[in-house]
This record gives sequence, C-alpha cells and structure tokens, in this order.
Amino acid sequence: MDESEWLAGRFEEHRPHLRSVGYRMLGSLSEADDAVQEAWLRVSRAGAGDVENLGGWLTTVVARVCLNMLRAREHRREEPIDAQVAGTLIGRQAGADPEREVLMADSVGVALLVVLDTLTPAERLAFVLHDMFAVPFEEIAPMLERSPAATRQLASRARRRVKGAPAAPDTDLTRRRRVVDAFLAATRGGDFEALVALLHPDVVLRADRAVIPTPEPFVVRGSRSVAEGAMAAMERAWFTGPALVDGAIGLAMAPYGHLRLVIGFTITEDGITEIDVIAEPDRLRRIDLAVPEPDA
Repeated sequence: MDESEWLAGRFEEHRPHLRSVGYRMLGSLSEADDAVQEAWLRVSRAGAGDVENLGGWLTTVVARVCLNMLRAREHRREEPIDAQVAGTLIGRQAGADPEREVLMADSVGVALLVVLDTLTPAERLAFVLHDMFAVPFEEIAPMLERSPAATRQLASRARRRVKGAPAAPDTDLTRRRRVVDAFLAATRGGDFEALVALLHPDVVLRADRAVIPTPEPFVVRGSRSVAEGAMAAMERAWFTGPALVDGAIGLAMAPYGHLRLVIGFTITEDGITEIDVIAEPDRLRRIDLAVPEPDA
C-alpha cells in the first residue's frame, strides 16, 4: 500500500469526526461535507508522512477551512428573516438532505446552533474546538493569529453567550422542561389526546402576524381548539427543539441554524395556561435565547 492509499484510508476513518467538527462550525450538513472534501483535497496534496497526531492535524485543517467559509459568509448579504412565512419556514438548501439535517440538528441541539450563529467566526472556532472537541488553546491560537490568552477570552465570551444571562432561580425548571418536551413529542407524533392532557382547559394561544397573516394577532382559546391548531402548525416542526427563551423553557424553530420562530409557554401546576408564538423579526431580535442545561 502506497502513502496515498494509506492516507485515504485513514482520512475515511476520521471522516465522521471531521463532519461533526464541520457541522458545529457551519450549522449546515451540506456545507460541513463541502468543508471536509476541501480538507481532503488539501491533505492529499500536502501528504502526511511526518504527522504524528493525524486526527488532531486533520481537525485543524477542517477548522481552517470552516473559518474561511464563516468569514466569507459574513461578507454575503444575509437573507431577511421575514423572507419566509409560517407555511414555508422549512426551506431546502441547495444539495441538502432535510432528513439528515434534521437528525443532526436534533443531536446537536437547535438552541445551540442558533446561539453559535450569533458568534463571530473567531469566537465560534475557539468555542467549538476547545469546549466541544477539547483542542488546547495553544493549538487554536495560531489559526486565529492570536495569543493563547486572547483565544481563551474568545471562548469565554462565546461560552457566556451560549449559557445566557443568569436567570432567577427556578426550582421547577426540570418539571417545566418535561412538559415542553412532552408538548413537542405529542405534536410531532400526532398524539392529540396526549397534547390536550398537557393543556389547561382555558389555555390561550397567541400568534403574531408573521406566523398567521391577519390584521390583528391571532388568538385561540380552549384546550381542544389550541391542540388542533398546534397539531396543524407543528406537523412539519423540523429543526425545532428546547431553548431558554428569556430565561424560561420554550421551543425554538431554526432551519439550518437560523432562528425563524420561538414558542413561549406559561406553565402552572394545572398545565400549560398560555402559549405565545413569535415570528416577527423585531420581536425575535429582542429575545434572549440560550441553551438549556442538559438536566433541565
């Protein structure tokens, strides 16, 4: 076996890990695959005869490619957030496989992808490589042309953004998280009676005009009416997952990591009493979105 065949075989062994790095850096599985392929082209030309830690080196190559892609993305005009309405919230990217994208988004966490998308390319690189893949700051710093101390600061700023502002203590956060998880499971699974059981009999659902184009905000009252509306709206609830919405457990819908809709809940001992569905761009920009703790 010559060196090129050996290198190709080892690269394929590392491909799942490299795709995972690329996805967290870019928030798009198709772009992550593009980054991994570009990394392979660079590696195949350079060779790896003198590389001791091949996995670490390949991670570095993919990270550099992703950093360049993120910086190029900043120079492109972003699609306006109101370019899509509720019925077409789940679009397709060119060359994307929606089912694979949804599975990957679920495994990583929709809220995390949204928050990562708000970071600068340098912050995202420092946070993803260090906090998610345990790459030392001394190895990350040269990619950013900064000192290890400055790179540590970048990761620290990103970490604070991911966790969000400290919220008031909520001893019932775990129970509320279970209710929201059950709401998502019932709507995704089409379990109407399970959804009704989560709702207070006098529950109120409000949706702004970006969700449903009506002259006034849309309001529905009563558990069965709200359940029917939620079932219809959430039937295609891809790229949706738990998030901290202004410090409280809610849901975020974010196709390919771009926030499109937020659902806030008021939850009491008697069930869900209020549901607020928000999609207006100005309102979304004012929301403090963060990643819930794994045990929340």
